[in-house]
Amino acid sequence: MQIENIKIGGMTGETCADTVAQALKAVPGVNDVTVSLVDNEANVQYDEVKSSVDQLKSAVKQAGYDVDPTNLTAGLSLKDDS
Repeated sequence: MQIENIKIGGMTGETCADTVAQALKAVPGVNDVTVSLVDNEANVQYDEVKSSVDQLKSAVKQAGYDVDPTNLTAGLSLKDDS
C-alpha cells in the first residue's frame, strides 16, 4: 500500500471536497481517501499495483480541480506484515 498526499486547487466548499473524494474513490485500488478543504489536499491510501499517482491526479483533474505537482509527496509505503 502507498499513501499519497495530493495538493488540490479550486476547492471552495464541502461539495467540492466530496466531489474530489468520490473521484478518487472511483480509481481502482484506492482503499481510503481523506480530503481536507482547509489544507486543500487529499490523502489517498492505494494499492500501487492496481493504480498509480498519475491515475489519482487524472481523477482529480477530470473532476474539475487542479493538482499542484510540486506538492506531491514521494509516496509512503505501508508494509503489510500479515
